[in-house]
Amino acid sequence: MSPLLGLRPELQDTCTSLGLMLSVVLLIGLARVIARQQLHRPVAHAFVLEFLATFQLCCCTHELQLLSEQHPAHPTWTLTLVYFFSLVHGLTLVGTFSNPCGVMMQMMLGGMSPETGAVRLLAQLVSALCSRYCTSALWNLGLTQYHVSERSFACKNPIQVDLFKAVITEAVCSFLFHSALLHFQEVRTKLRIHLLAALITFLVYAGGSLTGAVFNPALALSLHFMCFDEAFPQFFIVYWLAPSLGILLMILMFSFFLPWLHNNHTINKKE
Repeated sequence: MSPLLGLRPELQDTCTSLGLMLSVVLLIGLARVIARQQLHRPVAHAFVLEFLATFQLCCCTHELQLLSEQHPAHPTWTLTLVYFFSLVHGLTLVGTFSNPCGVMMQMMLGGMSPETGAVRLLAQLVSALCSRYCTSALWNLGLTQYHVSERSFACKNPIQVDLFKAVITEAVCSFLFHSALLHFQEVRTKLRIHLLAALITFLVYAGGSLTGAVFNPALALSLHFMCFDEAFPQFFIVYWLAPSLGILLMILMFSFFLPWLHNNHTINKKE
């Protein structure tokens, strides 16, 4: 007899969802090991690893979003799961971005060639769509009472504020996250992963009720594909342009404005 049978139906469904997410992480981990052993061409290697990383992130986020909707009275539980799976992704997806904004940041800073960046961006977008349809097929199995295939193909608009505030929210989230990503590189790996997971959890807490606090164009495409189809201009601006704007402002501030301000201050002191 399954040990889950003694639990309440709600707990059984939650445990099943958590088991599915951990299964995805393990399968993707196995696939990453095989890819590293079998793929020797840099382009194919980069494409496959980025595809797998984005697939893991999107599938787990679909399930996390479902759990948060089923437990709206317990936001602490949802935030705990966000923190935990942010740690899991940080530990298992080393060397990948799973976020177009991260790739764009590296290209703008000169840390990645345009060709490699284009391959990674393509892998992320393809993976975002594949993860959506794979999640739908999995939910169609009816493993829990909340797994309904039709649900993933409905547009549930997460934007609860006007367009200007939504753009500001996503841009600020992207600015803060990628600023931390850039400046935590010197921090020890174990501590850095915890700091980034804590920041992601805080951003989800602060902006989740406004826009969902996605700050990832590929993830937004996977989560809200039908919304892009129904209201493309609004979702394109909020979930694609706004995070990109946050990246651009971050690079301008830390690479140009702050060094210029520091140099001016140094010159004035000497005078």
